[in-house]
Amino acid sequence: MLSQLEKAYIAGFLDGDGSIYVRLKPNSTYRYGFQIAPYIVLFQSQKEREKFEKICSLIGLGYLRVRKDGILEYIIGKTDALRKFLKMVKPFIILKKEQVNLMMQILDMKDKTKNREDFNRIANLIERFRNLNYSKKRKRHILTP
Repeated sequence: MLSQLEKAYIAGFLDGDGSIYVRLKPNSTYRYGFQIAPYIVLFQSQKEREKFEKICSLIGLGYLRVRKDGILEYIIGKTDALRKFLKMVKPFIILKKEQVNLMMQILDMKDKTKNREDFNRIANLIERFRNLNYSKKRKRHILTP
């Protein structure tokens, strides 16, 4: 159980050194040919590993990964963990409020997808992240009925 101060600190960390995004990954084993892959990632230099690990252990919803360039990533990717994290930080988020709301909407719709039309609505919401987040490798996927 985190205090309000700890929740606010983690929200500030996400606002400053974090990313909220969701991708449509081509995957022929999925019903509509794409996998919906939502993530929240916090970043930190490996120089601050000990302090960053303390923050990650407070959160307790993801896993730590070391990139080749020496950057640490704390990755949250499971739907239940994402929901829990977003609910925890939502009252304190300032810069990424739109991303938080959009991600929550996508996660809710993902559970209720019954047909291609529902899936296309989610895909259109995912495309909205294009305008909210900066990406050098951005790809657009065209979905057909």
